[in-house]
Amino acid sequence: MNISNISDQLYTTAPDKTGRLPKEMAVYSLLDELSIPYERVDHAVTETMEACENIDMLLDVSMCKNLFLRNRQKTAFYLLMMPGKKKFKTKDVSKQLGTSRLSFAEAEYMEQYLNITPGSVSVLGLMNDSNHAVHLVIDKELLDNEYIGCHPCINTSSLKIRTEDILNIFLKHTGHTWTTVD
Repeated sequence: MNISNISDQLYTTAPDKTGRLPKEMAVYSLLDELSIPYERVDHAVTETMEACENIDMLLDVSMCKNLFLRNRQKTAFYLLMMPGKKKFKTKDVSKQLGTSRLSFAEAEYMEQYLNITPGSVSVLGLMNDSNHAVHLVIDKELLDNEYIGCHPCINTSSLKIRTEDILNIFLKHTGHTWTTVD
């Protein structure tokens, strides 16, 4: 992805709703309601961590890799947040969680539980999981970062948010707890 596909403008407010999906605008509304500050940049669709490298530089944050996973029986669902450059090792994470081998959850479950489509998975999607069907799992390395980079439930914008605001305000509001893995 070329830097020309990214706006060089950083914003600290929600965009005008024209041309924006309601689920994206709901994220900004909730962040504002919770008084969680953020920086935002708009860009072309990003579907890979490699495509986020220029966004990382502009926001001065490393975008999180967010994986939506499920157990073999499709009865337990997990949102794994980890550093973007870190390799996901299914066997290791499954063992730490004490569950059957994890695999990627199908798009229908992303939409059902988080109102998110593939490529847009984000911790912010937990605002749509009112039944707490999704277990949040955070790689311990992320907890050392001052900021988290994530999408506002759509992969045409990216946000930089203080890690402590996600953990102590956002997750408290949604009622989600998390498990730490390495």
